Amino acid sequence: MNEIEDHTPSVRLKGVGDSLWVTLDPESPMTTLKQELEELFKRMQHLAVNARVVIDAGTENGSEVLIRELEAFLKEKFSVAAVSPPPREPMSRVEKNRRRDVADAWYYRRSDVLMLAGRVRSGQKVTAKRHLVILGDVNPGAEITAGGDILVLGNLSGKAVAGQPNDLSAIVVALKFKPTQVQIGPVVAVGTPATEGVTAEFAHVEGDCIVVDDYIKANPFGRLPWPEVR
Repeated sequence: MNEIEDHTPSVRLKGVGDSLWVTLDPESPMTTLKQELEELFKRMQHLAVNARVVIDAGTENGSEVLIRELEAFLKEKFSVAAVSPPPREPMSRVEKNRRRDVADAWYYRRSDVLMLAGRVRSGQKVTAKRHLVILGDVNPGAEITAGGDILVLGNLSGKAVAGQPNDLSAIVVALKFKPTQVQIGPVVAVGTPATEGVTAEFAHVEGDCIVVDDYIKANPFGRLPWPEVR
């Protein structure tokens, strides 16, 4: 059986703007890369002199040494002006958050949530450094405070203080939302009207006010492309 040889070139060259863009296979031997580069640049003759060259090795990991060696080769052989890797595109805020969460392994991280089961009775105070979850009711006269979000899987009839001291992005969620007072960061709302709905509601800050919405209809985190750490 005859072997089929792969003659796919390891180096490709094209003009992009005012630069020469070189795409190469980083797995190819250095001798092969230099040989193919030399053949391509010889065809360009004087156009290579003082040219700006971008070398795209397809990956950032380990490509710096490769690019530096080829830079020395091209400057010596063809007097190019500069050799550099492709410019990095600026990351959006969302992409930065995604990379942060992946790097932090958010699904393995130590919990920032204080979760309590049972009724918080009148006169009792519960404080959480970060987020607070109550699996039960919060009676009138009780006070719950958190540095982040508050989630009450029951009736919220007492005072809820979230986002302390200055986190205006915090929310307060309850299955039955009828608190005597809600505070998020420095913003306070007293006597939030009770509703007859059977769905969960949540309080959040809009402008300088606290607004209460149907949690299911508003779906405040529904547009996130992936789970984010809060």
